[in-house]
Amino acid sequence: MIGGKVAPVVKWAGGKGQLLFKLEKYLPQHYCTYFEPFLGGGAVLFHLQPQRGVVNDLNHELINLYQVIRDSVDELIEDLKKHKNQADYFYQLRELDRDPRAFSALTPTKRASRTLYLNKTCYNGLYRVNSKGFFNTPFGKYQNPNIVPEPRLRAMSEYFQRAELTFLSCDFQQALATAGEGDFVYLDPPYDPVSTTSNFTSYGKDGFGRPQQQRLKEVCDLLARRGAKFLLSNSATDFILDLYADYRIETVEAMRNINSKGEGRGPVAEVLVRNYSN
Repeated sequence: MIGGKVAPVVKWAGGKGQLLFKLEKYLPQHYCTYFEPFLGGGAVLFHLQPQRGVVNDLNHELINLYQVIRDSVDELIEDLKKHKNQADYFYQLRELDRDPRAFSALTPTKRASRTLYLNKTCYNGLYRVNSKGFFNTPFGKYQNPNIVPEPRLRAMSEYFQRAELTFLSCDFQQALATAGEGDFVYLDPPYDPVSTTSNFTSYGKDGFGRPQQQRLKEVCDLLARRGAKFLLSNSATDFILDLYADYRIETVEAMRNINSKGEGRGPVAEVLVRNYSN
């Protein structure tokens, strides 16, 4: 760890903030470069605060947000202050990605401001896109959302400027191309669904099904052969347990906080898979 407390600024499906205390004892004490190919809200990254890392997410707008926080946090904060917590305004801003010409005209700071505003004001903080890749979560109708989390933004910016982080937005396998001996990889992919009714893959327009889960396991095998340590989180389904049967598996209980239906939230069993013993 290279600095003070840093916390996520976005609410993201599968965020690990409430699971950190359980993850803690399985995290390696020493490593060279930190890799996280499914970054999301970044709770584990901000907890560890590695000096050197490669972080990735397929969501280009999320990665743009982090780059703007690093490079232009003052401008971002000022732009965030201009937003309104109103339904008409929300939908007007949300619709911008339907117009490629208008969207491409936005500066990186304007895009980052839009991303954070939508995350803070949409229903249940649920990032969801349709088959065309357009953000389609409705307005959240919150009385006083924290649209400008200035202290968190500044703390994050300070960390990003101190660290040597490479930000990517590509396929997870490509993001891990340089991971090898002495490195540590934390993997938090979209989870294998525990039932057909719980299957939810619309955080990205292409989804993440079992063929992708199997390809991820093959990448884990490759990481192990290269001498990298990996820790993977996933749901405790028979499929995942069988897939990673050759590795160390711990089962932990986590709370599912983001679901379109209240009854879908609550404690669930998850697995932590690793190829090392602390």
